[in-house]
Amino acid sequence: MKLSSRRSRNGHGGKARIEIIPLIDIMFFLLACFMLVSLSMIQMKGIKVNLPVASSAQPESKSDFYTISVDKKGDVFLDKKPMDRGALIAELVKLNKAGTNGPRVYISGDREVFFGSVIDVLDKVKLAGIQKVAFEINRASPPADPATTKN
Repeated sequence: MKLSSRRSRNGHGGKARIEIIPLIDIMFFLLACFMLVSLSMIQMKGIKVNLPVASSAQPESKSDFYTISVDKKGDVFLDKKPMDRGALIAELVKLNKAGTNGPRVYISGDREVFFGSVIDVLDKVKLAGIQKVAFEINRASPPADPATTKN
């Protein structure tokens, strides 16, 4: 007695086919991973300094700026590149002439640096003719509400 079978003559069942649903699942997983990683990346243009904090600080989303960092010892860096204070003006003048609207500059000074060092850098930026200047600070955590805290 011979039963009918759906197998072909070569012993394999039917036509080979590609399952698309697992492929779609993998692609969505990779897309979600790439989106999360790209959102968590922070563009650090300056050197790491211990910034002062302020409760009114707002995050900056644009990345078309230059960072001048003043570390704890008073050394100056332009986008992580060590700079002599005299060479800083020449570099800033060159950057100012290269752009159409003028560059945006963020000054980040260490919390423990002498205030005069940061003001000296601000003076050099203004002497170079750059008008768009801001100080980089960290956002302070909001104070805890006493009504919601438990003793």
